[in-house]
Amino acid sequence: MRTAYLDHPGPVPMAHRGFSLEGLENTMVAFEGAVELGYRYVETDVHATRDGVVVAFHDHSLDRLTDRVGRIPDLSWREVSRARIGARPQPVPQLEELLGAWPDLRVNIDIKSPGAILPLARVIERTRAHDRVCIASFSDQRRREGLMRLTRPVVTSAGQTTAARFRAAAALPPLVRTPVVARVLAGVDGLQVPVRRSGVEVVTPTTVEAAQEVGAFVHVWTVNEVPEMVRLLDLGVDGIVTDRADLLKEVLQARGEWVG
Repeated sequence: MRTAYLDHPGPVPMAHRGFSLEGLENTMVAFEGAVELGYRYVETDVHATRDGVVVAFHDHSLDRLTDRVGRIPDLSWREVSRARIGARPQPVPQLEELLGAWPDLRVNIDIKSPGAILPLARVIERTRAHDRVCIASFSDQRRREGLMRLTRPVVTSAGQTTAARFRAAAALPPLVRTPVVARVLAGVDGLQVPVRRSGVEVVTPTTVEAAQEVGAFVHVWTVNEVPEMVRLLDLGVDGIVTDRADLLKEVLQARGEWVG
C-alpha cells in the first residue's frame, strides 16, 4: 500500500516533535520551525482529553512541560488549553490544528494512550488526512485498533512486539530469512526504531537489508549527533528522526540528498 506519505526521493528527514532549540516541543512554533527549515515530515504524539479532543503532546500529564499539572485524559480541553509551554509561553495544540495549518505536511503520529484511538480516527476522517499520515505506537494493539477505525488505509509502522519479532527473523540465514521477515512485517509498511535497545543493536547492515528486501522502510530515532547521522545514512536507512533538524538538513545538503 502506497500513499503520498511515502513519496519522498532519498532518505526522509523527520523533525521529532517539530524543531525548537528552546524546548518548545510539540507546539505550533516548533512545527513551524521545522516547516521553515524546509521539512516535509514531522513527528508528533497524541493523547485525548476527557471530552475527546486530540492534542499533540508527548507526556501523559502536563506536569513536566507546562505551567499546569494533571493527566490529560482526566482533563477537559478547556483545562488543557489554558496550559502554557516554555519560557516563551505556547499553548498545547490540537492535532487538527497541525493538520490544517500545512495541508501538504506529512505527519507521523504516535498513539500514546488507548483513549486517543477513536478520537484520532475521527480527526483523520474529518480532515481526510489518510494519504499524509503514518500511524505508529509502541503498542501493536493500539496501532491496529486505530487502523481498524479508518475508512481508508494509511501508512503504519511496527510496534515493539513486531519490531522484536523482526529482529529475530532478520538474524536467520539469508536463504530462509526473506519469507519469514515478509510474514512478520505483513501488517506494516516499515519500522521506526532506535539504533539499539537494551544493549542490543537494532539497526545493522543485516536488519536494514532484511527490511528493505521485503519493501519495508527503516526510520531511525532519535538521532541528534552528526557522526551518527552520517553513519546511518551510509548504512542505507530510509529516514532519520531528529531533534536537531538544522544539523540533519546540513548533513543531507552536504551529501546532495536534501529534498525540502
